[in-house]
Amino acid sequence: MRLTRWAAAAAAVALSVTLAACGSSAKTADQAPAAGSGSAAGALVGVTMPTRSSERWIADGDNIKKALEKLGYTVDLQYAENDIPTQVNQIENQITRGAKLLIIASIDGTAITTQLQSAKDNKIPVIAYDRLIRNSPNVDYYATFDNFKVGVQQAESLLVGLGIKKEDGSDGGKAGPFNIELFAGSPDDNNATFFFKGAMSVLQPLIDKGTLVVKSKQTDFNTVAILRWDPATAQKRMEDVLTSTYSSGARVDGVLSPYDGLSIGILSALKSNGYGTPAQPYPAVTGQDAEVASVKSIIAGEQFATIYKDTRQLADTAVKMADAVLKGGKPEVNNTSDYNNGVKVVPSYLLQPVVVYKDNYQKVLIDSGYYTAAQLQ
Repeated sequence: MRLTRWAAAAAAVALSVTLAACGSSAKTADQAPAAGSGSAAGALVGVTMPTRSSERWIADGDNIKKALEKLGYTVDLQYAENDIPTQVNQIENQITRGAKLLIIASIDGTAITTQLQSAKDNKIPVIAYDRLIRNSPNVDYYATFDNFKVGVQQAESLLVGLGIKKEDGSDGGKAGPFNIELFAGSPDDNNATFFFKGAMSVLQPLIDKGTLVVKSKQTDFNTVAILRWDPATAQKRMEDVLTSTYSSGARVDGVLSPYDGLSIGILSALKSNGYGTPAQPYPAVTGQDAEVASVKSIIAGEQFATIYKDTRQLADTAVKMADAVLKGGKPEVNNTSDYNNGVKVVPSYLLQPVVVYKDNYQKVLIDSGYYTAAQLQ
């Protein structure tokens, strides 16, 4: 998955072809300052995002690019379409071109250690964006949300959907037992473990107590994780669970889903198995990212909740970090203890997520300007 030195050199010679193939949105190379330039003005910043298949990554990339260019930087924005060798190649190209800083939302947080060492050798700082880059000392800063809290909120919203709790955290009056099923994110994404651990810190005591029953008995992270956050894989797993565990007539009451894309796949499987009718309504299904399709689903009474993470704030945080570093300063951080990447604790700035329900989407998403009312019709 890593290019050799001669391949990197060849990539530099074939730069125009490579960048076209990777979907570059950078300005031309002669606009970027040479490596080692003492001025931050016009410096080239390499930005790599995982994929265009999720609307949130498109928004992240666009927001970062616009904000950096507004500050006078040159930006090479790349999308790797969830292909690790492509992202490796993109990062190597950015280093070859003389990038002064890299902002990386990694596909696999363990697969780019060679490229990060190259960045270090070339005195290029690295900011991990939303996904922690693991097993490398060459990650300087991390911009993200409080991912453990995201998991806690997902679990709490599931309890609200089941009637065990109210939105304000008070007793909802329902005692169960309720049948639930668990899903987790991609095992190569460090955030997925934070989400799952946060959720299970809330759910496990209730599972132990018998209030919640995982009828499939599939509770291990590696068993319930969905590689690459793929909706089709989640849909297939939900179908398999329904066939193997619920064919005798038992009902699924709730599903912990860590991401809206997976939630849509899960709901599709449930619909195919008779859910979504007055006689058998959908179970409470959680989510994350407040994507348009899922917010519409919440409004329609299908998906129960999602976690809103204002990517405008995240992009702004990463840009402020980059600007401070490029100008020789130290960026603001608010966590220097929790995000150990296996080699070092990475100084981080954590933003706060918000739970979105049918009764507050207007205030949280529309009144804040994140979406227009027309987008959610």
